Amino acid sequence: MNDLLILALLLQGPKHGYALKKEATLLFGQQDMHNNLVYPLLRRFVNQRWVTRKKVAGDRGQTRQVYALTPLGRQAIVHRVRDFGVPEASSAEHFAIRVGLFEILSTDARLAILDTRKAFLLQRAARFAPISESLVMGAYPRQVVNFLAKSIDRELAWIEKLRRIVNTSAPRTFANQRSGHS
Repeated sequence: MNDLLILALLLQGPKHGYALKKEATLLFGQQDMHNNLVYPLLRRFVNQRWVTRKKVAGDRGQTRQVYALTPLGRQAIVHRVRDFGVPEASSAEHFAIRVGLFEILSTDARLAILDTRKAFLLQRAARFAPISESLVMGAYPRQVVNFLAKSIDRELAWIEKLRRIVNTSAPRTFANQRSGHS
């Protein structure tokens, strides 16, 4: 998922590696992404011609590498965002990053992602029902089961809200979204 996140941050325009690292950290509230994660990903993206690298002068006289997404990289990110199977559907973070990138996807791709996540959540909810009904639980385990069940209900309601937004919003393509046209 880190690779998708780094590529997604480049959709906003060229950035240096440190900025990418800090923005990725802020988005998911994690500890700083390590250089040994960010820079190998950027090298791989450059080798795949998804990203260009250019040396520029920094504010304090140092040389910085600035990375920018290429048209091939834009195609790759759309493909990667659309690729949302069962393993990705089980991750709230994978789902959230894709929802955050819905504007680069077609309506059908958006709905497919929502359907896949909804199916996962419904399956998970079905597993909680027998647990809460048949197991003898103390106060704390019951609190956990209730919290998880309510979390699923809230996310299912959010998915329905997203579905309404998808169905009522004017379709935008990635090309006209980048140029600022609707």
